[in-house]
Amino acid sequence: MIKPADVSTKRLISLAPDNWVKWVTQIPDIVAGEILNSEFQWISRESDVLIRVESPQHGKFLVLNELQLRYKSEMPRRMRAYAALAEEKYNLPTYPVLINILKASDAEIPTSYTLNIAGLRAIQDYRVINLWEVDVEIAFQQPLPSLLPFVPILKGGDNESTIRDALRILRADEQLNQLETVLGFFATFVLDSAIVQQILRWDMALLEQSPWYQEIFSKGEQRGEARGELRGRKEELYSGIELALEIKFGNQGLELMPIISQITDLQKLKTIQQAIKTVNTVNELQQVLSTNFT
Repeated sequence: MIKPADVSTKRLISLAPDNWVKWVTQIPDIVAGEILNSEFQWISRESDVLIRVESPQHGKFLVLNELQLRYKSEMPRRMRAYAALAEEKYNLPTYPVLINILKASDAEIPTSYTLNIAGLRAIQDYRVINLWEVDVEIAFQQPLPSLLPFVPILKGGDNESTIRDALRILRADEQLNQLETVLGFFATFVLDSAIVQQILRWDMALLEQSPWYQEIFSKGEQRGEARGELRGRKEELYSGIELALEIKFGNQGLELMPIISQITDLQKLKTIQQAIKTVNTVNELQQVLSTNFT
């Protein structure tokens, strides 16, 4: 079964695949072909898009786009595995690209996987694109409509005026107008929720219909409800809260987990999970915790 995030990612890239592959590869004469099935045996795919491409200089090959909400330390090994599996499945060379959406830390993100065991080496290079380092003007000038929903988190895009510009473009195009929930989702990372509601002119309940939003904030609750045991529900709620804290606030948010993990009441944990959706800062969440749960 394809996850909601998969559908959204593939849809975004399919809006202008030629411009997208030109951007991620920096090969000006590359032409995008078919978007291929990226499901491989034994491996569950989450957020990747595999495109068959061709250029006069390099011939036919694959561009593997791996989108991650935040970089994870296991990604170099995964990039090696995904590239090899794609090459084996389609018998074409693979150009892997890792696209990180939100900044997790100041640590340098590696651009290759290397392994040396008993004199045998495994090496896999891949390109890394960090969206917070991408100038927002690229989304407007290239044009790259696939980047418009990410405008709030691009370099220089974290202001009301630029977000409004992106929204106008999305709403003016029948193919793009349904993507405003994705724009709204990322806008909540840089603007107060009240301002986001004012800009988009719709209730925040619509935001919860976004696959990105559901993927992040509903995972723990859905898993918890599916488990029959009380302990299982607690553990899954802890997991969902931890994931939401990491996504929205990074390491600073995770510092609250020792406090939250002391709370055992299921309803209180669900209340905390809901509160993470509405607060704008870690300090606001700390105030909620101190007022209601201490």
